[in-house]
Amino acid sequence: MSFLSRFTPALLAAPLLLAAACSSTTTTSAAPQDSAKPADQASAPAEAGGSKINTSPQQNRIQAEKVDAIAALVPEAIRSKGELVVGFSGDGAPPLTFLADDDRTIIGVETDLAHIVADVLGLKAKDEVTSWENLFLSVKSGKYDVAFNNVTVTEERKDIYDFATYRVDQLAWQTAKNNPITSIKQPSDIAGRRVAVGSGTNQEKILVDWDAQNQKAGLKPAQIQNYQKYVDALLSLKSGRIEAYFGPNPSLAYQDAVGGDTKIVGTVSGAGPDLQGLIAAMTKKDNGLVKPLSAAINELIKNGKYGEVLKRWNLTNEAIPESLVNPPGLPRQTAK
Repeated sequence: MSFLSRFTPALLAAPLLLAAACSSTTTTSAAPQDSAKPADQASAPAEAGGSKINTSPQQNRIQAEKVDAIAALVPEAIRSKGELVVGFSGDGAPPLTFLADDDRTIIGVETDLAHIVADVLGLKAKDEVTSWENLFLSVKSGKYDVAFNNVTVTEERKDIYDFATYRVDQLAWQTAKNNPITSIKQPSDIAGRRVAVGSGTNQEKILVDWDAQNQKAGLKPAQIQNYQKYVDALLSLKSGRIEAYFGPNPSLAYQDAVGGDTKIVGTVSGAGPDLQGLIAAMTKKDNGLVKPLSAAINELIKNGKYGEVLKRWNLTNEAIPESLVNPPGLPRQTAK
């Protein structure tokens, strides 16, 4: 079985999990996960009732023309091959990287962006799928030229890799579409509310911090419920058991698009209140590829193709105005 195929049954399981939703919460906490690591989440199937998203192997991807001046910047060792070897993690979920209906073809916003960047560079994208851990090792060794895989820029990673940014790292607040909540942007907006989050995640830490701030200010504590699986939280959201769910923006935006019965009422940086987290293409440090990658992304931003790709996957709220090379990343972890 491929890394990605184990997610397919989960996409179809939501109607069967209603009875289990009430028993799936937990108060067990774990160390926050890397905010860039794909969560074990599943969205509704693409035909669930909202927008129709193409999940077939025939993606008819948005394409771009080669730009000679940018293509000339590609290192000769890569340019002479005529292909860009792109790594993706098999632990993904819609709309980032996931399997098409044939259970073999990898699709998603990350693959679309990788392929259209390769177009600008005059190269053919060659998709390679591996585990999250091996993705980093394969880029470091040079086996893969680049990874497009929802990787957040961090100061520690910049010691080993170069980064060309292409999306912001967003967390989102989701409610049922008929819920009267219209905005959650700050800690006071969740005071006294029934809210939920994935166990052991970066967003759980942010939520707990928000609740602590509220209680310190004399506001009512939030009623926080923890879930291991997003499908369970989604059922509780629709039934009214919880009022809002806090999770990674891409998964929630995809659910909004295909389900049609939820809405996003606020987003915050995945890096916390002091830094806007950034998602970037990751290459081996000093291999000469990061600048042409960034230039290609900026060309796509300029000509509108970049925006078309994000719109296709309902991720326009993660657009950046400019691709940056090695910007400030999440701070280094201090030893405890």
